[in-house]
Amino acid sequence: MEAIWTSVVAVAGTLLGVMITHHFQRRAAVRGEEFTRSEALRRERIDCYSAFAGAAEEYRRGQADRWYGKRRDPEGPEYTAARDRAHHLRTAARQALYRVKLLTTDAEVLLAADRAYVNTREISTAGEEDEHRRRDQEAREAIEAFVTRASPLVR
Repeated sequence: MEAIWTSVVAVAGTLLGVMITHHFQRRAAVRGEEFTRSEALRRERIDCYSAFAGAAEEYRRGQADRWYGKRRDPEGPEYTAARDRAHHLRTAARQALYRVKLLTTDAEVLLAADRAYVNTREISTAGEEDEHRRRDQEAREAIEAFVTRASPLVR
């Protein structure tokens, strides 16, 4: 009889050990999956935010070229080329903005991205040189504000 109880205790101990091991291994696997997912999202956000800031800067430069080209000769080929390039850059910036919106739930980051895009878009509509410089500076600051606001999400 004593041998039976010894066997029962051994089997119960083995089963309990297996169940406890399974529980802890499952928890470790879930934590590993969560870490992998959060790290992938962090990398995706870094790529996305960098791409948007870069596209906004390129668009800002294109808008400035467009403005200067229009001032020199509104009917000339230089202006037409600058305008067409600015339209292309606007599309690239808008696509990058959509990607930011898809990857971000932070309302302040979304607002900063929208502000950077809108401020950049308005550069080419400035009337005089002072207004153009002011709008260009506002766009530059809005892009910087976006980067500043988005950076905590990727650390």
